[in-house]
Amino acid sequence: MVVTEIIQALTKISNPANLEGMKRFGIDSTNALDVVMPQVRKLAKSIKKDHGLALELWKTGIREARILASLIDDPKLVTPQQMDAWVKDFHSWDLCDQVCGNLFDRTAFTMEKALLYTSHDEEFIKRAGFVLIAEFAVHNKKAGNEIFITLLPVIESEAWDNRNFVKKAINWALRQIGKRNQELRLAAIASANRILLQNTKAAKWIATDALKELSAK
Repeated sequence: MVVTEIIQALTKISNPANLEGMKRFGIDSTNALDVVMPQVRKLAKSIKKDHGLALELWKTGIREARILASLIDDPKLVTPQQMDAWVKDFHSWDLCDQVCGNLFDRTAFTMEKALLYTSHDEEFIKRAGFVLIAEFAVHNKKAGNEIFITLLPVIESEAWDNRNFVKKAINWALRQIGKRNQELRLAAIASANRILLQNTKAAKWIATDALKELSAK
């Protein structure tokens, strides 16, 4: 399939009624075709992995086309430069999370970019850094505990950020690390308790919410 055919296919299954649902979940509907994710994923399954097509789909600027691009791209062909370029286009939490969870967390330099993005000033680029940590913790079953132990100080150092989409991603990263195994659960709980001592609004929320889940196990 070519880009024009894919956009036509997306347009055919679009439904303006989905717009209200997007707004309710805080999704930016700018340049959106109002296609629900199950349908985007279904279309992606009918398209083979195609790095070149993914790059072309991203250029359209259409929300669903960009999410589709993250589903059909080959993580082995993604470059650091591509990651940097795409994260600059993140303008909504859902696009950020989809691209990070579908594609970026499967590259050879996931952690390198995560560490770079977690200290960025722009809200959605910074969110991307912590989403990458969370998704890596979920999907990379073979990663050793050591890498996650070294990420906890990064989480602690940025827990002051009260921007909604940043603090939620920081909390997500902390919880996912703690859910991997008992050693990391105890390390994440200790990290959350250190975050509490920061005594800021964001830190209190991040730590308290994480402790509710991690301490219940």
